[in-house]
Amino acid sequence: MTTYTLADLVAHTGAQLRGDPAYAVQGLATLALAGPADLSFLANPRYAKYLTETRAGVVVMHPSMADQFAGHALLHPDPYQCYAKITALFAPQANSSGEIHPSAEVAESAFIDPTARIGARAVIEAGARILAGASVGAASVVGEGSVVGARTRLAANVTLYPQVTLGEDCIVHGGAVIGADGFGFAPTQDGWVKVHQLGGVRIGNKVEIGANTCIDCGALEDTIIGNDVKLDNLIQIGHNVVIGDHTAIAAHTAVAGSTRIGERCTIAGCVAVTGHITIADGVHVSGGTVVTKSITEAGSSWSSGTPMLSTSDWRRQAARFGQLDKLSKRVRELEKREPSGD
Repeated sequence: MTTYTLADLVAHTGAQLRGDPAYAVQGLATLALAGPADLSFLANPRYAKYLTETRAGVVVMHPSMADQFAGHALLHPDPYQCYAKITALFAPQANSSGEIHPSAEVAESAFIDPTARIGARAVIEAGARILAGASVGAASVVGEGSVVGARTRLAANVTLYPQVTLGEDCIVHGGAVIGADGFGFAPTQDGWVKVHQLGGVRIGNKVEIGANTCIDCGALEDTIIGNDVKLDNLIQIGHNVVIGDHTAIAAHTAVAGSTRIGERCTIAGCVAVTGHITIADGVHVSGGTVVTKSITEAGSSWSSGTPMLSTSDWRRQAARFGQLDKLSKRVRELEKREPSGD
């Protein structure tokens, strides 16, 4: 059982301690379910009412809330960030024992660092490099010439096509496919002619890629994912997309080819981003938005779509949308008839 004292947690997070430094924490839990050996956290003041009911032995909270809880507390100006750091201590650690499973297939020209781990039925192709402390999960494939950086972890059933470079300390969850062909076809009278995709994918350090997310290779130049980018599950990133450092994108978002997304952007779920546009640094796009043109104002927030209505109300509103063009023409005609006022 993993156990940390409050002194350990203070050293790890820099939080201010109120209570006994020797008090032992054995697990993490919600305020509602925590027991005396558990640590919980309060990030949203709306849930402060639970402080009087919780059995948690320790609560991470903002200093301004300290007088509302009588037990041990870790006080931090950003409780959620503090809690996030603590979760790393309790998370299961990947085994980087240097083991290569007997069922794995490793090309003779591949390089496997002695401290890297290769799981059952994994395939490491010619010229691939698996660096120090990296882990390749069961049935994953690392394509020809691809690189898995130091301490990067591929879960089971991850596919890296040839010429994919993953930086250090990345996590790629199961089913992700990185480096597949971009969607490129030239139309002819006889059908479609494939535009072969000749670029690769370059991914920075501390990137996390969710389950079943797909990142296409570049057509000529590489698709680029910056440092500390976080991609949720079931995301599609098209060919030659560039995503800046520290940007986070939620599930079911699709980004079409050759779009450039700036640093520290947040893109919510189910967003559709058209191709060949630019999004400035620090932009927020809310869920369900369709981004059809460049966003040049850094730090701005954008939304589209209509809020949910009952079906009958939605039908009436949809009918009115179809009348807007006619109404606009009538307004322009009326404006022309008004006296100028001179």
